[in-house]
Amino acid sequence: MEAEPSEPPETPSEADAPSSNSEPDEGMDEESMMDLPSWFSAELTDVNSGETLTVADLKGKVVLVETMAIWCSNCLRQQKEVKALHETLGMEDGLVTLVLDIDPNENAEHLRDYAAKHGFDWTYVVAPREVAREIGQLYGDQFLNPPSTPMLIVDRHGEVHLLPFGRKSALDLQEALAPFLNDGM
Repeated sequence: MEAEPSEPPETPSEADAPSSNSEPDEGMDEESMMDLPSWFSAELTDVNSGETLTVADLKGKVVLVETMAIWCSNCLRQQKEVKALHETLGMEDGLVTLVLDIDPNENAEHLRDYAAKHGFDWTYVVAPREVAREIGQLYGDQFLNPPSTPMLIVDRHGEVHLLPFGRKSALDLQEALAPFLNDGM
């Protein structure tokens, strides 16, 4: 039996070559999207606004991500530091804070009440199980242990940067975010 002839390998096109124009990069292109973890494309619902989003939708922005649970007192302390960070930075256009509630026993109503009670006005999401599972597989089981206050930064190019475990002060967070925020596109 003779094998079917295969198509010749594609040659790099001009579209694959680095761009030399001075237009700002719009974030993640289709090719770089294929290299992203699948949790970036999972549909998430903001419990406060009801809007759906994906991490991939936030291309070109710096995303501060925390996995948490409502019952976690360390998470509450960490989020108070995030609130102080927001007060320090003001309305930083290039920064999005995304909190993923990974406790399967908690729901959108509980999470919305929690955020409102504490005056946390950024994006809160009940994480789908597959998102929590993939985050744990990719970055370690500690990301599924809310009391260790796991956080990561997704930079403007879709690269993930893990932050140290344990509570991070507003100043610690500001210093960790600065290189990515200053890398404006």
